[in-house]
Amino acid sequence: MNVYNAAKVFTATRAKEREALGEVMTAWLRRVDGEIEVVDTKVIQSSDQQFHCLTIVVFYRRLDK
Repeated sequence: MNVYNAAKVFTATRAKEREALGEVMTAWLRRVDGEIEVVDTKVIQSSDQQFHCLTIVVFYRRLDK
């Protein structure tokens, strides 16, 4: 069973923000390297007539130092 104690949500609705979402997430992962262990991720896409939203949720466990 994957146990986590925190989650980080990355979301974007504008095209340029959606294209950059991977880089934003990678930069965050680099900043927290060694402090967390990623347990699971979920990618969610939703749309209506005007907007397209991309959301990435990272479930993680904080590591004891």
